[in-house]
Amino acid sequence: MELRGKTVILTGASSGIGLALARLLAKENVNLALVARRADILARLAEELKDSGSAVFPFKCDVSKREEIQNACREVQSRFGPVDIAILNAGVAYRGGVDPFNVEAAREIFAVNVFGVIDFIGEFLPDFKRRGEGLIVGVSSLADTRPLPRNGFYSGSKSALTYILNALRLEMKKHGVKVITVRPGFVKSAMTEKNTYPMPFMVTAEKAAAIILKGIKKGKTHIAFPFPMAAGARFVKFIPNVLYEPIASRIKK
Repeated sequence: MELRGKTVILTGASSGIGLALARLLAKENVNLALVARRADILARLAEELKDSGSAVFPFKCDVSKREEIQNACREVQSRFGPVDIAILNAGVAYRGGVDPFNVEAAREIFAVNVFGVIDFIGEFLPDFKRRGEGLIVGVSSLADTRPLPRNGFYSGSKSALTYILNALRLEMKKHGVKVITVRPGFVKSAMTEKNTYPMPFMVTAEKAAAIILKGIKKGKTHIAFPFPMAAGARFVKFIPNVLYEPIASRIKK
């Protein structure tokens, strides 16, 4: 896929995979809308990328709030015109089990990881369908595969997102709209720094961004990495519950 001249909106652009993707996309001569909550970081990033060859502008938006999403989308389209590619990368993660059972954390996780994506898709999908083109890239996680202790809210949100993206791809094919489901394993970032459990095959945010951009250019429908984690997730998926649950219940996270 040729990116030059495309208008791209990227959420979660202030850190992690989003920050690394912003720096790579700026080299592709695109119109790049950077979206995140932290306006100061976005402003510095836009300044860093101003001579990249792309038109780069920051747009402050809390993706857990639908009204802010609607306002950001109007501002992006006002500046750049129709969006061609929506890379919906913003996400949050909290460890949480039954002690305590944190309902508010669960609401925030689903507000950002699921409805934050749904609301953006809702803004662009009608125009994509009318034009018969457009690309939605949703960043889910390999954590969507099977449940683990103290990870139910995050894994549940990513499982929901994966199903939504995969179903959307089936429905949108006849309209010429493409959907890519991205499922990273462990990526070195502020989000994973607070984890105290082993995180095998961790990759840098720069490596993750490079893999995602390569997959976009190749027109892939699924991007899962790193390979050992993706292969392991496929294997774990088919372990019978009678074997999986006794093992998983003893894992300390």
